[in-house]
Amino acid sequence: MIDEEGPQFPAPPVPLAGARRLVFMGSPEVAVGTLRALVDTGFEVVLVVSRADRRRGRGGQLSPSPVKALALELGLPTSEDAYQAARVGAELAVVVAYGRLIKPDLLAQLPFVNLHFSLLPRWRGAAPVERALLAGDERTGVCVMAMDEGLDTGPVYRRAEVVIEAADTVTSLGSRLAARGTALLLACLAEGFGSPQPQQGEAVYAAKIDPAELRLDWQRPAQSLARTVALGRAWTTFRSKRLLVHDAVAVGDEGAAGDPSTEPGTMMRVAEAVRVATGQGWLELRQLQPEGRARQGAAAWCNGSRPTPGERLGA
Repeated sequence: MIDEEGPQFPAPPVPLAGARRLVFMGSPEVAVGTLRALVDTGFEVVLVVSRADRRRGRGGQLSPSPVKALALELGLPTSEDAYQAARVGAELAVVVAYGRLIKPDLLAQLPFVNLHFSLLPRWRGAAPVERALLAGDERTGVCVMAMDEGLDTGPVYRRAEVVIEAADTVTSLGSRLAARGTALLLACLAEGFGSPQPQQGEAVYAAKIDPAELRLDWQRPAQSLARTVALGRAWTTFRSKRLLVHDAVAVGDEGAAGDPSTEPGTMMRVAEAVRVATGQGWLELRQLQPEGRARQGAAAWCNGSRPTPGERLGA
C-alpha cells in the first residue's frame, strides 16, 4: 500500500464498455488458455507482457514463459516491460498470474483487471491454488477483480465457486479455475463489467510455497501428506538420497501411532503400490522418482531398491 505521506495517485480508470484492444500480462501455463481464448474470440491483443526468458535444461538454453511462447506462435508483440502496456493504445489490460505488482503510476494510466484464483479475500498473494489445497479447503473459486496498488486488494466484478475434488492436484484444479475465470472474463467483456464490490471477510495471505514445505514428514496424518503431494515436487529421503513422490493417496484412518512395527515412515508393499505408515493412516505411493533417475511406478522402484523389512523413508 502507498504510505499516506508518499506520492498520491488518482483512482485507477474503469474498464471501458466494449473494449477490444487489449494488453495481456501473464507468464505460466495456467494463463495460456485465457490468452488463446481472447484471440480466438476476436479481441485485438496489441501486446503481451511476460517474464524474462529463463535458462533451462543441461545446455542452459534460454526458454520463454508458456505465455510468451504462445504469443510468439500467434505472432503477437511481446515485452518484459510492464510500462509498455500504457504506450500501445490499448483500452484494457488483462492480468493472469503475472507474478508482479503493477505500480500505481501505471495503474493510473490504463484500466487493469485481474483473474485471481481464489475467493477473495481468502488467499491473496502468490500461491492461492497451492494454499487452498494444502489447507484442505473444500471449495475455492476465481474472481475477476479491479487492480489497485495493494496485493490482491481491489474490488471484485464477478466471482465463481469451484469445488475441490479429492483427487485434485495443483494442475487439475488450476486448469478448472482458469477455464472458469476465462468464461467470467469473456462475459464481462461482452456484457460490461458493472460496478465492482469491495472484498468482504477475513483476508488470508497465500505465501509462495517454500521447498522445505514439500518435504514429507511421516509423523503427519496421511491426508495432510496427500495434499502436499498434490502440490507437485513433494519429497522424502531413502538411504540418504532424495526421493520425489509424484502420486500418492491416503488410505485408511488407522496408522502407526503407538505401534513399533508400523513406526511412521515404515514401508509395506501392496500389489503395485507401496504403503507408508504415517502419524494417522497410510499413504499409498504410486509414482516415485529416485535422485538422478526417471519417474517410475512404485512397484518398479521397490523391485530395484529392495527395501529391507522395517526400513523407513525419511530416516
